[in-house]
Amino acid sequence: MTTLATPPAPAAPKTRTPRPLAAVIAAVGIPTFMVTLDNLVVTTALPVIKSELGASLTDLQWFVNAYTLPFAAFLLTAAALGDRLGRRRLYIGGLIVFTLASAAAALATEPWMLTAARAVQGLGGAAVAPLSLTLLAQAVPDRLRSAAVGIWGGISGLGVAVGPVVGGAVVEGLHWSFIFWLNVPVGVVAVVLAVTILSESRGGARKLDPLGLVLAAAGMLLLVWGIVDGPGHGWTSARVLGMLIAGGGLLIAFLAWQQRNTTPMLPLTLFRSRGFSLVSLVTLTFSAGAFGSVFLLAQFFQVVQGLSPLEAGVRTLPWTAAPMIIAPLAGIFADRIGLRTLIVAGQVSLAAGVLWIGLATTATASYGDLVVAFALAGIGMGLTFAPISTMALASVSEQQRGVASGANNTIRELGVAVGVAALASIFTSNGGYTSPQSFVDGLRPAVIAGALIIAAGALIGLWLPRRR
Repeated sequence: MTTLATPPAPAAPKTRTPRPLAAVIAAVGIPTFMVTLDNLVVTTALPVIKSELGASLTDLQWFVNAYTLPFAAFLLTAAALGDRLGRRRLYIGGLIVFTLASAAAALATEPWMLTAARAVQGLGGAAVAPLSLTLLAQAVPDRLRSAAVGIWGGISGLGVAVGPVVGGAVVEGLHWSFIFWLNVPVGVVAVVLAVTILSESRGGARKLDPLGLVLAAAGMLLLVWGIVDGPGHGWTSARVLGMLIAGGGLLIAFLAWQQRNTTPMLPLTLFRSRGFSLVSLVTLTFSAGAFGSVFLLAQFFQVVQGLSPLEAGVRTLPWTAAPMIIAPLAGIFADRIGLRTLIVAGQVSLAAGVLWIGLATTATASYGDLVVAFALAGIGMGLTFAPISTMALASVSEQQRGVASGANNTIRELGVAVGVAALASIFTSNGGYTSPQSFVDGLRPAVIAGALIIAAGALIGLWLPRRR
């Protein structure tokens, strides 16, 4: 990574020993799968956790947001630390933290304990997500990069796909705590693979940016917290307005500091690239609309139709399983079709599917009324995963790939947190958990809002550069 005030970082050695592609993908893919899985694995278990731990709707939102907020807040810092201290070293450290925090989440007996453990999980995941992509991009030749990123995107899609099903199966067959116990042996295997297969690399020494970290983390925390508390405390209350204004002000101060700082955690020079700027906006709208909708839809089959967690998870598969099939294909054919075409097609398909679900959902809707829409949304998700990541990396220099990956992941996770908070707020403003009809009354406007957010991203995607 470079900034205007620092000398160019040394190029990566040309003589590093090549590793088999399958081995490298396993070393970065298994942790990616685990971290992605934990974004959605709790969704089908939320009604059971709500009952067992006596959790409120706000607690349920924080079971998701406590993971995504620190994840988003520390991605850039993790990328900068990796560039300075060693990417593989920090990657392995993140895996260890994530694994230990998973064990703590499994042992939780109170809502606050689960929330705290999920926050530490997010810290560990923040070191895994951006560095996995950077280590992969460094380990494969340019001619294989699109295909490799496509496979990486497919693995991310697999985590999304099996998350609700794994959560449902574990809750029904064992206990919700085993959702997190499963991460422990997987984490141990992942550490062994990373140690034996991945090569160490750095992106050039950069000073840390502690003030930037504090401003970014505090700003995002207050902003999302204000959105979460809006329905319960009133959008015009001093508490909510204070958090929203303070959060926005801190984020503005963060951007101003990044402009002035000679060693920023987020070099704003990245956004001089039209491709990187626009793909960042698409990433934000995609993650906010899609994952905010999934948060609510994963509960629909249990709350409205009375299905078990496993049955609910299986019924989401037409949406959540499609990315693990479509994403690798999108990566393989990206060089032929073009990244912009794939991204726009993905966003249009996803927006259409989510809008269809929002309009068709009723308290008496059958699964057949929704299954085609779920599949359409899943195809759109699969077309989006790999091309967005590839576009972000291709829009910057090789030395900036670490921070570009961190920035793109930060924006995605910020979108998840804001999307879950915003759509849950729309849900609680129009409905609730008191009856199936009340749940649908809140679900419909929230999911339709998610579709409109995704559609905005599709329009932005039309302005992306033609990049193959």
